[in-house]
Amino acid sequence: MPHLDFLLLGGLAALLGAIVQGSVGLGVGLVATPVVTLLFPSQMPGSILVVAAVMPLATLARELRHADLRGLGWAFGGRVAGTPLGVWVVAAVPARVLGVAIGGLVLAALGVTAVSREVPRTPATLTAAGLVAGATGTATAIGGPPIALLYQHETGPRVRATLAVFFTLGAVLSLATLAAAGRLPAGQVTAGLALTPFVLAGFVAAGPLRRHLDGGRTRAALLAVIAVSAAALIVRNLI
Repeated sequence: MPHLDFLLLGGLAALLGAIVQGSVGLGVGLVATPVVTLLFPSQMPGSILVVAAVMPLATLARELRHADLRGLGWAFGGRVAGTPLGVWVVAAVPARVLGVAIGGLVLAALGVTAVSREVPRTPATLTAAGLVAGATGTATAIGGPPIALLYQHETGPRVRATLAVFFTLGAVLSLATLAAAGRLPAGQVTAGLALTPFVLAGFVAAGPLRRHLDGGRTRAALLAVIAVSAAALIVRNLI
């Protein structure tokens, strides 16, 4: 069983992240990953990947019909190709260097997309976003921003449902790949399962915020979450 301090601190981070993800479409990995990495590094990345596989199921129970399944086919193809790269990165690249690089990449992409009218969702852009998400998601449990940036102009339900399908399938793929490579200790899986009640509670608590953002405020909230998470990732690894 995970220690009480992990349940309290990691659970609080998972709860807050689930409130964000339940309303915007991503957030549980963005919020919980820095906390767990800093305080409980032995539980990364498996514990947050477990959470990332469970959390979207609550969203899909409500909004599956809104998902862009055709676009996800291309994105998930890239995700499959990027996952082995993520496993290699975990073994070969120092965590501090990886964190700064991912944070910088996300901020650069955010800057480009925020000032453009819309990034076209083509097979090429969807596959490229899936490739990056596969590598970063497997290595750090943060794989949502590349896909989220492509869907930032969509409605709240479409963003949440599309990301939920991608997160569930992607997290399961990353967990299976890490396990096959011998880099998924059983303790990380147990720790992730212990956080699931906090995640489900956060999804329920997100209801009022979700309804508020669906009134035309989803894009601003989505970009804010991505920017804050990327900046925090950079600062944490530079200090």
